[in-house]
Amino acid sequence: MRLLIVDDHALFRDSLRGLLTARGIDVVGEASDGARAIALADRLQPDLVLMDLAMPGMDGLEATRRLRAEHPSIKIVILTASHDDDDLFEAIKAGAEGYLLKDLEAERFFSLLDGVARGEPALTPMLARKLIRAFQAPQADADEPIAGDDLTQRERDVLRAMVDGVTSNRALARHLGLSENTVKFHVRNILDKLHLRDRAQAVGYALRSGLVSSDAPADA
Repeated sequence: MRLLIVDDHALFRDSLRGLLTARGIDVVGEASDGARAIALADRLQPDLVLMDLAMPGMDGLEATRRLRAEHPSIKIVILTASHDDDDLFEAIKAGAEGYLLKDLEAERFFSLLDGVARGEPALTPMLARKLIRAFQAPQADADEPIAGDDLTQRERDVLRAMVDGVTSNRALARHLGLSENTVKFHVRNILDKLHLRDRAQAVGYALRSGLVSSDAPADA
C-alpha cells in the first residue's frame, strides 16, 4: 500500500511514518496542509491518504472534496483528534472512506487500514452508530425512489450488518451464520445492484438514503 500522510504537526507525522513503515507500509510522501496534499497526490498517486482535518490554509475537508473529485481512485481516511459529530458527518459526505481518532489503539488502527485496502469503511462501531442516527433523520426528498429496492432480504441483512460496523467477510459470516463464500456472493450482488465500487460506498449510500435501518443498540 502506497500511503500519503497529511498533518500539520511534524512530530506526529514523524511518529506515524515510523509506525507505518515498521508494518511494511510504503509512506510515499508527507504534507502539512491540504493544498500540498493535492499537489503531492497529483504527482505520487498514492493508494491511500491519511488526512488530518484542522490545518492552516486548505483544511482536510476541502482537500478531501478536491481529491475525491480529481482522483476518485485514491482512498481517503480522516485521522483526527476531533470528536465533533459535525466533523464526522461532513467528512463522510465529502467522500472519506473512514474517520479515525488519533487516540485509537495501534492494532485496531492497522486492522481498519487493512480493511480499507479491501474496500471496507474505516469506522469504529461507535462512530458508525453516530452516522446511522444522523442519517436516519427524515429525508426531505422522501418521495424520491431509492436505488436498491430490488435487494433481497438477505442482501439487506448483509448491508445492515456493514452499516453497523461489521465489514470483513469473516465477521459478516460469523454475525449472520453464513459461509464466507456466501457473504462474498451477497456483497457482490449489493454492489452490482447499487452500482457502487466497494463496501465503503455501500455503507455511505445506505446511511444517506435510509435504505436499511440499524440493529445496533443506541447506547452501546
